[in-house]
Parts: sequence; C-alpha cells; structure tokens
Amino acid sequence: MQEANNVDEDSELDINEYKEENKVILKTHEIVNIDLNGTIEKLDNGYVESKLVTIPEMVADDLGLIHGGFIFSAADFAAMVAVNEKNVVLVACECQFLSPVKFGDIVYFKAKVRHKEGRKRNVHVTGYVLDIKVFEGEFKTVVTERHVLKLKLIDEENEG
Repeated sequence: MQEANNVDEDSELDINEYKEENKVILKTHEIVNIDLNGTIEKLDNGYVESKLVTIPEMVADDLGLIHGGFIFSAADFAAMVAVNEKNVVLVACECQFLSPVKFGDIVYFKAKVRHKEGRKRNVHVTGYVLDIKVFEGEFKTVVTERHVLKLKLIDEENEG
C-alpha cells in the first residue's frame, strides 16, 4: 500500500511540475516603470489583467485629474503584455476615454487578443475604476522578427 501512495504522490508532483513548466512568462516590456504603466495581476496566453495605482506625478491640475496619457500608456502596456511576444509594437489604436480618472483612483485593465493574422494582433482593452468603465480601446500591433530599433530597410541592406 505504501507503494501506491508513493505513486499517487509522484503523479501529483508530476502534475504540479507540469503546471509550473506551462506557466506563462512575461516576454515583452520587461523593464517598463510599473509605477507609471501598472502592474500585471494575471497573465494568460492572449489575456492580461493589470492594475494602475494613480500617483501624484500623473496629476494634471489642482482638482487631481489624471492626465489621459498615463491611462493610455497603462492600456498600451496591457495590450503589449496580452500579445506577449518579445518584439511586439503598437501600430494603431482607436480608443475612448469614457470617464475622468482622479488622483487616488485605481484603474483595473483587462486586455484580450481578439484577432491574430500572421504577425498582426488586435487587442481589446478596457479600463475600470470600481464598476465605472473609464477607457476602451482597440490596439493594432505587429510582431517584428527583430527589435524595431534594429530593423534595417531593404535599400540600406543593399547599399551596405
């Protein structure tokens, strides 16, 4: 009977090791400032949940309005992480700022890859403060073979 228990324990251990091996690992935007772009709360293939805690550096006026650029940046970060490819870049975005965000608010983002075609990915991102939707956007991204700052134009390669 002891052997049967060992087999069960070994089987359970193998399952846990398997789950650990299949854990989704962050492959992109690994050194962004999380104070300005948000923290990853949940990461799955094609999906991310993140949280942006507003800080004084984001405030745009005396009433505590958070500049929309910080909301956009956090939404963009969520979109890039949802794609989670090393060389993903944003090429276009259509978005709406639906409600103001103020200092002290915590914005929760959800980003989901909706469409994948070749190197292109479309990511839908929503942002909420409590139950109020404050942001919604469709991010169009491309995954490049090399880092965007290391790409060369075909003409440059032929000249060199």
